[in-house]
Amino acid sequence: MIEAMWVEKYRPDKIKEIVGQKEVVERLAGYLKSRNLPNMLFAGPPGTGKTTAAIALAKELFGKNWKANFLELNASDERGIDVVRGKIKSFARTQAMGGDFKIIFLDEADALTKDAQHAMRRTMEMFTNTCRFILSCNYSSKIIEPIQSRCALFRFRPLENEEIESKIRQIVRGEKLDVTSDGMGAILYVSEGDLRKAINLLQSASAFGKKINEDLIYKVVAKARPEDIREILETALGGDFMKARERLRELIITYGMSGEDAVEQFHKEVFKLKIPEDAKVRLADIIGEYDFRLVEGSSELIQTEALLAQFVSIGKGIK
Repeated sequence: MIEAMWVEKYRPDKIKEIVGQKEVVERLAGYLKSRNLPNMLFAGPPGTGKTTAAIALAKELFGKNWKANFLELNASDERGIDVVRGKIKSFARTQAMGGDFKIIFLDEADALTKDAQHAMRRTMEMFTNTCRFILSCNYSSKIIEPIQSRCALFRFRPLENEEIESKIRQIVRGEKLDVTSDGMGAILYVSEGDLRKAINLLQSASAFGKKINEDLIYKVVAKARPEDIREILETALGGDFMKARERLRELIITYGMSGEDAVEQFHKEVFKLKIPEDAKVRLADIIGEYDFRLVEGSSELIQTEALLAQFVSIGKGIK
């Protein structure tokens, strides 16, 4: 039997059960009391509860009929005007079962083409009496102004470590896992406010056994421990290029890191180094340049080693 995804298994069924997002939860709870919704625009980073909020609203409003009254589409997969004219219109024009309106949830709405967004605006106007739209996006600025003006805006923020840890502890108890304190710290470090990422990481690690520690987490996610990355940076800034290069190669082999992974962690850890602020600025600028080169398809090994060489050069000026 295929095990259920934990993000679905532990997804809250009620608005008040959503982790974090206190202001959003309070506003949505008010709409539930009146049993009426405006069109809404959920904006924020991935894994912060946008889809969960939409599904919980439908479940509380419609009860057992929620699936019949709720249409979820992903605009990244179906981003053209034909989707608006076809699936959305055909669902919106029919009457709701056991409720006054249906809900259409359009995930990643910022991926819709401009033509599709203009068609969506017209559809939102036509079916006001039978349907409510919830649009989810990472960046509200990519949604055309006519749609923004027709929606109540909700901004979802990255979750705090304490909020993510609370949910992870709940899952750990439910799945009877043993997560060490350094393992929990690694989950929080890697997830960066993304609860979905944290839960998926926990489930992936659990495939190797019930005991989950720091080393397992970093190997599963193909990232190095932050102290190892700082050691490389400090070694390079100290002038020992060959030792820093050798250490980086060890980490790439041990954790299966890509060049982009390494550069991303360099950027994250460089601001924690005990060096002057102007040196951090120069390092951040150089890291950005090498990240661009990697995205453009340059050799990962050559570029990461060239980046370390730049660190050595800058290190000579800050001794």
